Amino acid sequence: MDVLGRELGLVWPARREPVAWQYRTAGFSVDLTSSRREIISRFPDSAAFWKEQSVLAKLLWRLSSGGLPWPVAVPRDLVLIVRKGLAGFPGTARLLQFASRTVHAWLADHGLGSDADFVRFIDSQLLISAQTVSRHANALSAAIALDLPVSGAWQVAGGIGTVSELLSQSIRRSGGSVLCGREVIRINSIRRDVLGVETSAGEAFAADVVLANMTPCSLAVLTCADAPAFREGDPPGWSAFMLYLCMESGAFERTTAHHLQIVEPEGPLGEGRSIFVSASPADDAGRAPEGCRAVTVSTHTRPAPWFEAREKGRDVYLERKELYTRKVLGLLSAHLPDAEREARFLKAATPLTWQRYTGRFHGYVGGYPQTSLFDVRGPVTAFRNLFLVGDSVFPGQSLPGVVTGARRVVELVLRQFGKNGG
Repeated sequence: MDVLGRELGLVWPARREPVAWQYRTAGFSVDLTSSRREIISRFPDSAAFWKEQSVLAKLLWRLSSGGLPWPVAVPRDLVLIVRKGLAGFPGTARLLQFASRTVHAWLADHGLGSDADFVRFIDSQLLISAQTVSRHANALSAAIALDLPVSGAWQVAGGIGTVSELLSQSIRRSGGSVLCGREVIRINSIRRDVLGVETSAGEAFAADVVLANMTPCSLAVLTCADAPAFREGDPPGWSAFMLYLCMESGAFERTTAHHLQIVEPEGPLGEGRSIFVSASPADDAGRAPEGCRAVTVSTHTRPAPWFEAREKGRDVYLERKELYTRKVLGLLSAHLPDAEREARFLKAATPLTWQRYTGRFHGYVGGYPQTSLFDVRGPVTAFRNLFLVGDSVFPGQSLPGVVTGARRVVELVLRQFGKNGG
């Protein structure tokens, strides 16, 4: 993000969070910071695991600096990866030992597989960062995902929408246009060439190149192609159930972080048994009325049951929505006793909400489950001049992740359609 800002002449109004987030469950809490000391104090047997994780993460950051063309799309990508690998040898050789391993096997190597509290802690971190848990998560993907608190979490003044607004301003200054409130309903093509897009307002835009920030399944709907979001046998993707609240600041006076991860001690994660809470800082006046904070609470949820409930009738859907609202508020109130009483406003969002407002088929959000490095999707599509960007392509979710992936797409487009490419 820093590199992007310097390239575009943007200054992000951001400040580093001393505590990335606080993990809470029955009986204890842990602050996730740039140091592993508090985690190791709570789980002393995990010290060797974190030392190895740190070594792997540093190797991966070094290997991915400047972009990593994975999965390979053209021979040039393979040459670049080989050069980077040789430059990092013997560190790269160490990475290869973990390339096809699961986190579950990695934990077992350190004698941690039977530590239920630690596995629960790791699974909770992986679910929000890699969209899966230790039994399925790829070890190298996890090494980077678990490094997030150490590498740093940042608070953006005005919320994440500030990033979108600054990027939009940059596009306009460069002579481009940003059109909001337009829904693309069709991508027109002839054979392997995209000609342009049509919107629900009856507009038609011709295009030399189209970049689609959506899931592969949503793209398939627009191109009338057959490309399922997840292949049979893959871990199914997630959507989110979310609560948006305006809460009096008093509910957060006794917390040490703006972000809380609250997890029940048992049961499958997600579906209201684990929630992630984000509250705007008290001094960020533009996000909530005076004396209040803007708060979001999210939990992973499978989208299919929500659409099945809606098919049975609006009352069935609303009953499910109310059930999840009560469930999520109950877990939040168990750790912030005044939360529900101090909520001035509350609005819930379901997978149907995500489908409606983002155009993502069945409301899939958060990227793909990172179970394998060898079965990930790149930006190239069946069309010569149509590319995917966003959290559905490697390296996946998070703002730095999608910016890294988008940088690769820009390089592909310039290589293919720049001055020397027609």
